[in-house]
Amino acid sequence: MTIAYDRAGDGPPLVLVHPLGADRHVWDPMTAALAATHDVVALDLPGFGSSPPLTGVTPTPRALATAIAAMLRAHEIERPHVAGISLGGWVALELGLSAVAGRVTAIAPAGLWARPLAPKRSVTHRLARAFKPLIGPIAATRRGRRLLLSGSVAHPDRVPARDAIHLVRAYGRAPAFVAVNDAMRAGTFSALERIPCPVTLVWPDHDRLVRRPEAVPPHVRSVVLSDAGHVPTWDRPGELVRLIVAAGRDAGEPVGAARDEV
Repeated sequence: MTIAYDRAGDGPPLVLVHPLGADRHVWDPMTAALAATHDVVALDLPGFGSSPPLTGVTPTPRALATAIAAMLRAHEIERPHVAGISLGGWVALELGLSAVAGRVTAIAPAGLWARPLAPKRSVTHRLARAFKPLIGPIAATRRGRRLLLSGSVAHPDRVPARDAIHLVRAYGRAPAFVAVNDAMRAGTFSALERIPCPVTLVWPDHDRLVRRPEAVPPHVRSVVLSDAGHVPTWDRPGELVRLIVAAGRDAGEPVGAARDEV
């Protein structure tokens, strides 16, 4: 299948995977800085942005990761550093588990909950679709951006109006949103200890959607990102760039070299 992406920069490959309901432009506040040192590939997951949905399979995080792996092989991108947010973090972990990724940075990753989550109606997705004509006028105001984004962004005022409009519209129009959300909530990722490459987990301290697990395997680095929400690319773009770049540099350490920063 065709996966839409933007590519920029030169250096070690870095693949960026967006959260549920967003698209590759969620990384826009950071891509120029990352491209200064990396060959950056920001992609749209199947069924989001400009990528068509998967066909013939349930769109689980593992299935999404398999589609990305095929795309990376087609472009001869080998053992990249994969960074992802939420659902994208889970997909990044799947790519690490299958040895497609050479290292993983998972930001507020989904799937590390103790048991599958109960099904949940995608009310906000439906509202974003129903009120599409009103999104522009609402997001044009600071108060409107706080209303639209406060559930996922700690500082909605830092999101430019055009970015807020794009983010909410992408959320509403994603054709695979319901199917992917259902598949994500129905599963768990319980293989952290079996990922062969270095893994860094980043936990925004104002995240209202995903909780940090009580414990992680000794070889997994766990870091708290302060003053940031579930989607932190506008809250703390500079610090998140630093963490991702540092995770890539630390990839040469033995897998047993555990560190935890709080």
